[in-house]
Amino acid sequence: MKKILYRKLLYDYLTFLFLSLLSTAVVIWVFQSVNYLDIMIEDGRDYLVYLNFSLLNFPKILSKIFPFVLFFTIFYVTTKYELSNELMIFWNFGVHKIEIINFIFKISILLMLFQILLSAIIVPKSQDLARSFLRNSNVNFLGSFVKPQKFNDTIKGVTIYANKKDKNGDLENLYIKREIDNNEFQITYAKKGEFKEIKNSQILVLYKGSTITSKNDKITNISFSKSDFSLIDLKSNTTTYIKTQEISSFKLIKCINNFYKFNKIIFEKLTNKIENCTIENMSNIFKELYKRFIIPFYIPILSLLPFLIIIISKENASYQKLRYSTFLIGLGIIIFSETTIRFISNSTFQNINLILIPLLVFIILYLFLFYKFKANFIRT
Repeated sequence: MKKILYRKLLYDYLTFLFLSLLSTAVVIWVFQSVNYLDIMIEDGRDYLVYLNFSLLNFPKILSKIFPFVLFFTIFYVTTKYELSNELMIFWNFGVHKIEIINFIFKISILLMLFQILLSAIIVPKSQDLARSFLRNSNVNFLGSFVKPQKFNDTIKGVTIYANKKDKNGDLENLYIKREIDNNEFQITYAKKGEFKEIKNSQILVLYKGSTITSKNDKITNISFSKSDFSLIDLKSNTTTYIKTQEISSFKLIKCINNFYKFNKIIFEKLTNKIENCTIENMSNIFKELYKRFIIPFYIPILSLLPFLIIIISKENASYQKLRYSTFLIGLGIIIFSETTIRFISNSTFQNINLILIPLLVFIILYLFLFYKFKANFIRT
């Protein structure tokens, strides 16, 4: 009978967790995708790039909201069981409170491992893939980002200014500056311009203007009645370099290992192939690894914390106050766990102290619950 009760309890927890996690993540993803859409349109990106980029950000959303959703799930379901007297069924069939605590602790370890898998492997990989779509894509919708009476510099090395833009997307009184090389540039003036697609290539057709080219300290001026400005292989100014959060955990661990193992000269030689692995960036690498591997250790704490509400009976006058206090403590722990990232540095002693905090908090919480429930068990 105990197995059936545990199975029912676990089913209710996991079902509510899955539905809450999925629905919350989808809502956040939709709002985030709308923002990405505006950025992509202004950036002139293809819709397929936008779709892939936004979908690959979904695992990051899951990892961010997982601790709170988990805590809320256990808090809500446990409260529901308590208020509807369903926990009485457990006590009547000989299930003791400390046994439920141990059962939830075992489940929380699995959930903690899932969070580590998500934050340490899946999220960095998905973030790198998302960024790779930007790195390997070109600007495809030029007409969408050119705003009248504004210097549009979304394209790398190209600045476009237009005095007017009609309903058809045609531009009037254009100024285009294109950087060719160091101290070499090309400036084009035109009375009119229109975007055309010729053989799957976008062309800006210019009418009645002139082009000034500065090259090798020589300036040439060529007038034209019609000229084609090629828009092939233009790159955006959007950040496309690899960020620390997109680097695999294996590379970051290897970087830190070399940091402690070798001196500066050897370290720089061995790690020149690892992105962002520099002495100046070590603090960010420590913070990233802390976020991926240590913060998930708060999962067992958040899993056991809601069971503070069953320390006293719901008929007790202090029960409502205990519920509110427990929920606020849970929120405080979540905020605290995220805040500790700021204190991670190159100091080994300080980092070890921060790493030990979740372990110490868990031990204190578990011993407190064990003492409370074991004492009640002995009295009965």
